[in-house]
Amino acid sequence: MKKYVELAKKWLANNDSVSLEELNANVEAAEAAAKADDAAASWAAYWAAYRAARAARAAYWAAYAYWADDDTYRAAYCKQQAIEAIEKYEELTK
Repeated sequence: MKKYVELAKKWLANNDSVSLEELNANVEAAEAAAKADDAAASWAAYWAAYRAARAARAAYWAAYAYWADDDTYRAAYCKQQAIEAIEKYEELTK
């Protein structure tokens, strides 16, 4: 799951470092991995996977708003959601 979070973090650090297509593929892969972790032995592993997928999704929507010159508030909100999800993921995987 870490690789999905790392790509979201890379985009957050530099909006032009990752394409919208890469972020979209990251979301799909993260969500598929989270579903696979649904059968994981521990609740913590599942919750961490869910948070990683959520971070990937939020980064994608923030990027979409950023590149589409969409509402600045929406982009900022989605970015904040990605940051919070990443922080929670990192807390859960310590």
